[in-house]
Parts: sequence; structure tokens; C-alpha cells
Amino acid sequence: MKNWNVEKLQNRLPGLLLSGLVLAATLVFDYFLIQCGMVPGRLLFPALILLLLPTAMVWFVALKPAEKLRLAAGVLLAVLFCGALIYGTVALAKVTRTLNSVTTVTTETANVGVYVLAEDDAEAISQLTDDIFGIMAEIDRTSTDGAIAQFSEELDAEIVTVEFDGLTALADALLNGDCRAIVLNSAFLEVLEEIEGYEDIMDRIREISLIEVVEEVVVTVGEQEVQDVQTAADEDAAVSSEDVFVVYISGIDSRSGLKARSRSDVNILAVVNTATHQILLVSTPRDYYVPLSISGGARDKLTHAGIYGITVSMETMELLYDIDIDYYVKICFEGVEDVVDALGGVSVYSEYSFQSSFDSSLYFTAGYNEMDGREALLFVRERYAFASGDRQRGKNQMQLIKAVIDKAMSPDILMKYSSLLAAAEDNFETSVPYDLIASLVSDQLSSGADWEIITYSVDGTGSSQIPWSMSVSAYVMIPDESTVNTAKALMQAMLSGEVIEQP
Repeated sequence: MKNWNVEKLQNRLPGLLLSGLVLAATLVFDYFLIQCGMVPGRLLFPALILLLLPTAMVWFVALKPAEKLRLAAGVLLAVLFCGALIYGTVALAKVTRTLNSVTTVTTETANVGVYVLAEDDAEAISQLTDDIFGIMAEIDRTSTDGAIAQFSEELDAEIVTVEFDGLTALADALLNGDCRAIVLNSAFLEVLEEIEGYEDIMDRIREISLIEVVEEVVVTVGEQEVQDVQTAADEDAAVSSEDVFVVYISGIDSRSGLKARSRSDVNILAVVNTATHQILLVSTPRDYYVPLSISGGARDKLTHAGIYGITVSMETMELLYDIDIDYYVKICFEGVEDVVDALGGVSVYSEYSFQSSFDSSLYFTAGYNEMDGREALLFVRERYAFASGDRQRGKNQMQLIKAVIDKAMSPDILMKYSSLLAAAEDNFETSVPYDLIASLVSDQLSSGADWEIITYSVDGTGSSQIPWSMSVSAYVMIPDESTVNTAKALMQAMLSGEVIEQP
């Protein structure tokens, strides 16, 4: 009897081992499935029960003494199930890791350089320790002072500075020989290139050292959100802060990458109401002439706010629209190309037919256009083809966002998740917390709801003014207050839980 039991156990041992391997792979997959938080609660338990079937099927191999055919079938099933479960586990882990990566960014950098004339023979800052460095007197002093402190520590010597009033005065001091070197946030070089007489500044000066000044990004969730706890009389009309929130979308075109502070050329507010399944997109032109949150009431181009950090851009938008912004999304223009290609292309609506000023062979027709990443990038960059310039560019940017959302809501996204995650990780960062993203995905999987996207663009009048960051006259757009007020009303209606219509 004892020998028979040992023989029986030996016969069943292959099946037990195979089913044990499948069960282990299943449990690991279950763990990551629960951890990702994206599966709706009503589907999670049935899914976990269903995932036990592969183990049960392989276990069936061990019910009777092993036969060659039964064992072969068990091995094949175990290999297939384990392979699928391992693949699924890796996929879930990658989703979780990528989302954690793009949602946990807490710092940004100001790339501050030391610049000399192009013909200067200095090759390193150590050759300038006996010289005076020019800096701007008031603008961007946090970054400038941080860089000077690092340079001084690196050289173990005090750097002597002289202040100049404004960006052009600083550049002139270097160009005219009033100082041998200047310390300047590299983002201001793009601002200089926009000023008449300084278009060739990069040919006239040379960078000999660059310091990354790292600063913390602190985003405070808006205080105007409707509280979850309401009086009984208000419960029917109450809007939970989890149902509606505001996101600032900033698009940058920086030489220094996504994490560097730079001008924000795309400025869109997205008000999202998950209860009504509506998204309101409000576009603000980059040249809008508004007070920055740090300028003491002085007006500047909205795009310049980004040089001082994503928080300043958000605060400036809050001042303009009298609204609290909860989160931000930051994407670089190169990221647009990568994301669209990862999605397999998108269908974007164009209000006008036009030829690209960047590529004369590229022509967009009025109506829907199928675009790959490069075409989509040139579409949202275009402004010279339109009489309304940047106003139309902002509208086109919102149309691309609509197209990306539509494509991301389709089942095809499951087949493209890997390339999409890679594109997001390299070109995208946000303060939207992981838990909220997971909740949105879970709700969408549960409801399968169609989303309506409403768009609106504020307008203005072109003018020549002296922006706070530039110190000389430049083109700006004076806000049309009637359009700003319309945008405010639309956003407040969304925040109140109302269903709005396309203006």
C-alpha cells in the first residue's frame, strides 16, 4: 500500500508542479492587477475568480496517474498560461511604473549659463575669476542667485556681479564690453531672439558654463472646490471635488528638455466633469498681455510665465480667470509627435484648408485629416498660414487634444499601450495623482461612457507694449475682456456641475 501511494504521488508530481507554477504566476498577476487600481470593483472579483481557471485546467493533469498525452497537454497549457500571465504582469508593472514616474515629478530646473562674446578666448569660468559678471537687477533673481552660489562654490572664490535693468540692458552690457561675462537663464535667449536687433544673439555670444538650478514644484489644490460634505438641502446640487477638477495644460518648445523652465507656447485650461462626462478646453494665446503672479501687477506675455516655473504659469492663469487650478500637465512639442505615432495616428478636424509654412509639400484640408506624429506636430505649430495667427493655432491645438482623447478611448489603445507609455515617460509630466488617473480609467472601463469635449478660445487685439520680462517694446495681445468673461462663465458652470453647450 505504501509503495502504491509513493508511486501514485510520483505519477501526479509533474501535474502538481505545473499547476503550482501556474498558480504562482496567477497570484503575482493578481497582485499587480489589484495594485494598479484600474479595474472596476464590480469586475475585479469575477476577474480574480476567472483567473483561477488556468490553474484548475492544469491541475486536472494531476487527477489521475500521469499519461504521456495528458502530461504533454499539461506542459503545453502550463507554458501558455504562464507566458500569458508573465506578459500581463510585466505590462501592468510597466503601466504602474510609468504613471508613477510622470506623476511624481516634484522639481524643475533653471538652466543658467555664463556667456561671453563669441570671439572671447575664455574656455571656462575659472578663467574669469578676476572679471565682473553682469546680471539682471530684479528679474529671475532666484535662479540667477542660485547659479552664482554654485559657481562660487565650484571655484572656491566669490563672484563679483553688477546689476543691469532688464534683459536688453544686460545683453548690451556684454555686447558693448561693459562686462566680460553675464549670468543668464538660457530660456531668456529665446526671448532675446524675438527682439529686433538681437535675432542673431546666439551667433554673437558663447556659453562657457552651465549650471542646473533645481527648485521644488509646489502645487496647491484649489480652495474653491465644492466640498464633499454638504448640508442635506444642498446634496442634490452638490458637486464633489472628485467629480470636477481643473487642469492646466502647458506645451513647451525648449532646447533644454521637458524638465527645464522655459516659455509655455500652449496654454490650455481643461475643466473635467466626470459626472456629466464633459471636458471644457479653454485656449489662451501665448502673447496674451497679462500680469504675472510675480510681476507685482506689471503686464507681460503669458508665455514668459513659464520661464519662472510651471507654478507661476498656473498662478497667472488663476489670476486671469479667477479660478483655482488643481493640477498641471506639461508636454514638449516633440512629445506630440511621439504620442500620436504611438497611437497609430489620429483624425484631426481642421477649420481651414492651408499649406504648412514648415513643409510646403504638406497640405491640410478643411474637415478631418488623418495625421501621423510629424503632421500633427506641424499642424499645431502652424500660425503663419492664418489671418488670426496664434488664435487659430490655439484652436488647432484643442482639436488635436480632442483627437488624442477620442483615440485613447478606443479599444485599439490596448494594442498600443507599450509604445504609448514610452512616449509619455519621455515627453510628459503631470501633478495629477496616480490614484485619480487610476480612478478615471476604472470609471471609464466600468461605464464605457462617451465624452463630450467643448472648446473655447479667448481673443484680443494686437499691440506693441513693453513686457515685464523684455524691457523693450514687443508684439502683445491685449485681452478682449468680453471673451475672458465668457470663458469664466463657462468654467464656473462646469464647476457647478452644469451641462454646457458649445458656444
